Amino acid sequence: MAGRPRGIDDAAILRAAAEVIGRVGPAKLTLSFVAREVGLVPGTLVQRFGSKRGLLLALAEHSAKYADALPERVRREHRSALAALEALVTESMAQMATPETFANHLAFLCIDLTDPEFHEHALAVHLAQGRAIEALLAEAVSAGELRAGTDAASLAGTVQAIVAGAGLTWALDRQGTLAQRLRREVATVLSPHLNDSIDREES
Repeated sequence: MAGRPRGIDDAAILRAAAEVIGRVGPAKLTLSFVAREVGLVPGTLVQRFGSKRGLLLALAEHSAKYADALPERVRREHRSALAALEALVTESMAQMATPETFANHLAFLCIDLTDPEFHEHALAVHLAQGRAIEALLAEAVSAGELRAGTDAASLAGTVQAIVAGAGLTWALDRQGTLAQRLRREVATVLSPHLNDSIDREES
């Protein structure tokens, strides 16, 4: 056991913290809960992060870095820019697979909106997602997936707003899965702009 803490990196701890938040919410999260999740003692987390707030701030910063890295990965995995956009949208909210986990992560967002330090990281996530969505839409226009003249910047703002709203409405009506809802709503927004003369990747 003496060497185990050194074998668990911060990223693994932060992933565990996100999972715990999904189960119990940020208010009920404790260092002890997260430590048990990864097989450490709470003191190790105190040494690394200083406090529960320090851990949550590290998670917020980690989320911003993830938001920067995700677009490049999903783009590599799909031939179509629009398929990559669908993957970006669904994977960015993959941890919110149930209405309960959605509600618990939404509670974390409430902290982001009221605490300046957390807001800085939440805004970074929001801006990174917006840039990625706009870039994929612009690429889709260039590739002919979307009609020539489509305003990628304006459409990106609409897509981002729809994604946020789709999560909340899904958590309320609980019809289907969140991924299904996200795909459906994004497809609806994009539908008037599609270039129907070309084939698109289905997966």
